[in-house]
Amino acid sequence: MRLEKKATIVSTSVAGLLVIMKMTVGILSGSIAVLASAIDSFLDLIVSLFNFFALNTAEDAPDDDFNYGKGKMEPLAAVIEGTVISLSALFILYEALHKIIDPKKMEYISESIIVMLASIVITTFLVMFLNHVAKKTKNLVIKADALHYKTDIFSNGAVLVALALVTLTDIQLIDAVIGLGIAVYMIYSSIPIIREGILMLLDVSLPDEDVIKIKKSITRHDDVTDYHFLATREAGSHIFISVHVVFNLDISLYDAHSVTDKIEDEWKKLFPDKKVHPLIHMDPYDDSDINTLEDKH
Repeated sequence: MRLEKKATIVSTSVAGLLVIMKMTVGILSGSIAVLASAIDSFLDLIVSLFNFFALNTAEDAPDDDFNYGKGKMEPLAAVIEGTVISLSALFILYEALHKIIDPKKMEYISESIIVMLASIVITTFLVMFLNHVAKKTKNLVIKADALHYKTDIFSNGAVLVALALVTLTDIQLIDAVIGLGIAVYMIYSSIPIIREGILMLLDVSLPDEDVIKIKKSITRHDDVTDYHFLATREAGSHIFISVHVVFNLDISLYDAHSVTDKIEDEWKKLFPDKKVHPLIHMDPYDDSDINTLEDKH
């Protein structure tokens, strides 16, 4: 089983535990902040289950219907996760505003504090684990999951502060204000996740530093006189690179093919944690102008 899939199983289990803890205390205490955190954890559970499905589907081999596989399930999952975070934040925003208008006294505050402390500790260990997996695999889904749970640490901390302040001051409005702050922070944190997922779905090119490395691996070979039509894109754990490489007219097909094999091997070494799909077209001369004119017509 891939490390990414193991990570989604762990995050799903943790989210399920947190939902039970927070929802029980949130309903009993009447705290908007705790209830908001419980709803967020419930959405975490749903998203983690979807992430497991997405990662599992993304591994499917290419077939007659999906010739390039289903790698884009991973950025799609990231977009959905970011959207879920935003929608849950809007619900929390609504509940917080409702409590400001119609305040109600909180109960079971001590129990709520204990649950939120436990949630912070559990979530911190989970984020450390997910960050380790994300750094090792460079997987967008796990990266999004790690960022999501990282926001939970801050939101749980904010809830804990709210409970402590309500205990000390007996000002119930603090709970609603903290709930508002959590909602705004959740929306803010979801924007980069959605943006990165959408860009990958739109086949954005690889980062400039990666493209420079790819270009250097082409030009370092003496038999290569030029190149054109370099295109790159990423789909989850898959990287696609295509280019037209120009060789000397007197080079044999066998030798030209050997050079392209070396270039492809170098590309794979550049991205050891990804599945690289290289496509090199061998040209005896620079035909970029001709092909460009044909494309226009």
